[in-house]
Amino acid sequence: MKCQKNKGLSKEGMPQTLSSTSMFTPCSFSPHLHSSKEDEQGGLIFQDGNLTSASLDALIQHLIPTTDYYPEKAYIFTFLLSSRLFIEPHELLSRVCHKCIEQQRLDDPVLDKARIRKFGPKILQLLTEWTETFPYDFQEERMIGHLKDMIHRIAPCDEAYWKKMNQLLQTLNQKLATLSHGQEGIVKINAAVSDKLVAFKSKPPSIQREILSVCSDPYTLAQQLTHVELERLSHIGPEEFVQAFVHKDPLDGTKPCFSDQKTSNLEAYVKWFNRLCYLVATEICMPAKKKQRAQVIEFFIDVARECFNIGNFNSLMAIISGMNMSPVSRLKKTWSKVKTAKFFILEHQMDPTGNFYNYRTALRGAAHRSLTAHSNREKIVIPFFSLLIKDIYFLNEGCANRLPNGHVNFEKFLELAKQVGEFITWKQVECPFEQDANIIHYLHTAPIFTEDGLYLASYESESPENQTEKDRWKSLRSTILGKT
Repeated sequence: MKCQKNKGLSKEGMPQTLSSTSMFTPCSFSPHLHSSKEDEQGGLIFQDGNLTSASLDALIQHLIPTTDYYPEKAYIFTFLLSSRLFIEPHELLSRVCHKCIEQQRLDDPVLDKARIRKFGPKILQLLTEWTETFPYDFQEERMIGHLKDMIHRIAPCDEAYWKKMNQLLQTLNQKLATLSHGQEGIVKINAAVSDKLVAFKSKPPSIQREILSVCSDPYTLAQQLTHVELERLSHIGPEEFVQAFVHKDPLDGTKPCFSDQKTSNLEAYVKWFNRLCYLVATEICMPAKKKQRAQVIEFFIDVARECFNIGNFNSLMAIISGMNMSPVSRLKKTWSKVKTAKFFILEHQMDPTGNFYNYRTALRGAAHRSLTAHSNREKIVIPFFSLLIKDIYFLNEGCANRLPNGHVNFEKFLELAKQVGEFITWKQVECPFEQDANIIHYLHTAPIFTEDGLYLASYESESPENQTEKDRWKSLRSTILGKT
């Protein structure tokens, strides 16, 4: 059974549900949630027709559908995302269900079927939206228990509700299985990398494969990096951006909202960025000859430029960071052979000055292109992830701080939802480039030097220039190579 839409609902000023495609657009995050007097008495504060703050209880009540009311899609996403700073999802769902049971008198011996048939599709729609947008919440048995209990209570009034529940659970299980499969793949990749690192330490670099033997075309490598980025991004749940920064609620003070922070996909993505930095540095430091090292640097400059053109800012920044690592930047004789004009242009684009003003300008341009795109190729926006995390951290801080009257700052909730919602839109883009399994396997599993290994390779390529470098070289030769 399909959930009924909100047509013809009589409650004055009832927000209209947005379509799923418009849920994450910037305009949907400054909704005019017009209020009736009843809403204001319920603890919701409006300014110029916009919801600005409220008690947590009032916001929970505003989430709950009735026979003639359904919350805006933008409100549902915003509240489900940010409320976890104050209340765990299982507790929130428990309170929603409890209030529904009370308000719709679902505990009565005889149910009002006409009433339930108006309410049923709306609570089912809310549960469906929750499972679709925050599927990881439902890895907890308690969440599934609350969901089933609610549907069991309304099902006697309409057999179609059983079918709807089964469809909902089937879709949820499929989604969780897909996400779990992706996580397992990342774990296997990391294990394979660990095995190769051991071998790498015991073999001379000359017998290792290098990137140019696997892929010598910068455009192709930039496309394959984009594949990896979008694959990794697809597993990150929106809630991870909030759960990474959960603190104690100052008005509760007894426990954090989460005993364990569920941020494994987010952390895996940060590790991928670090791996790419070290892979770039390793590939540059490995060749014995200066000319070959310069060739690798120029190759990666071209790859970085193609990443910029595609809209893959995360790989771009990882490549630049790898080339700016001290073991690479100290190779002055090598750099003297490199045509650096293109590199300096890219560095300028990612310059941290003015809180990354140049990058943010380029990102806005890519985001605008994505909104007006006619193809998946034009839709690609992969932000510099570490900076996105930093931005979201400060937004979380604003959300977590209650107002002096104890109210939750809903304006800050909207800012956070806008940023995370935009990210969700970007991560859902299907990669338009043909996948090359050989190149992607290399990117995931090629052995990389540790920082000490990079310095040793760098000193072996171009001799130390001062006493500090000489002492470090001697120490590294002793500890890594067993030489004096």
